[in-house]
Amino acid sequence: MQTPPQRLNAHNTVLGEGMLIRRALPNRERRMIGAWCFLDHFGPVEVGDGAGMRVGPHPHIGLQTFSWLIEGEILHRDSLGYEQLIRAGQVNLMTAGHGISHSEESPAGHGPRMHGAQLWIALPDEQYDRAPAFAHYPDLPLLLAGGFTITVLAGEFGGETAPAEIHTPLVGLDLTSNAAAATTLPLRADFEYGLIALEGSATCNGEALAVGELLYFAPGQTELQLSSDAAARVLLIGGEPFPSPRLLFWNFVGRNGDDIRTATAEWNAGDARFGEVHGYDGARLHAPEVPKLKGE
Repeated sequence: MQTPPQRLNAHNTVLGEGMLIRRALPNRERRMIGAWCFLDHFGPVEVGDGAGMRVGPHPHIGLQTFSWLIEGEILHRDSLGYEQLIRAGQVNLMTAGHGISHSEESPAGHGPRMHGAQLWIALPDEQYDRAPAFAHYPDLPLLLAGGFTITVLAGEFGGETAPAEIHTPLVGLDLTSNAAAATTLPLRADFEYGLIALEGSATCNGEALAVGELLYFAPGQTELQLSSDAAARVLLIGGEPFPSPRLLFWNFVGRNGDDIRTATAEWNAGDARFGEVHGYDGARLHAPEVPKLKGE
């Protein structure tokens, strides 16, 4: 008998000009799903009359940032010298490794709405301290199944492979319906999975799922029966259970508290480890003092 899913509620907060952020991971009841260690669902929000998103230069270590945009545009700048506009239907993948910094903002003349998901992928021990990198993926594989359009964001599914270079076995899928739809998704029994609604509502293996909720499925699950009565969008993430513990604080993913405390001190001191972001017309962010971390 397969284990019933665990229902997790996202923590809601508001940033900037009324942008609603739903943080599904890390969650009090579950910190990671595979290597996926962070999941923010932002918007949809009207930004036509304001500056939109403005996140000043800030650092990362030990992770890959995975940006999936549904509506709007975001301008990315980083300490490697990349300046990249991401549009709806595209992915930005930034690999922090030993250290990188970047800024994110709505470009001049941006559209009226913004909607998307920001995820982090923890790097495994053998890749943890690797050199930083950045890649932009404007074209992603698409599949059709039972009225759902499936975008393969990361990993492999249905004979299609996403172009993003990932360092642990995982998968990410965006599933969108414009009307009533139903399909059965084959799963890997060695993966754990999470399903979150981004728009509308859906039913998965008999469980209703609304925006702001995430269903967690432990390893052993071999399929998901997914349906919607009307237009809907859900995000499915999964992967092999991560083999070693990770600590999260601010914008850092650490193997231990020393990783995070060292990175915090070096960023605040302007250490060359994180480079410099050019072109952003505002101040860089200051890292807060590191408290006693959960898991230390």
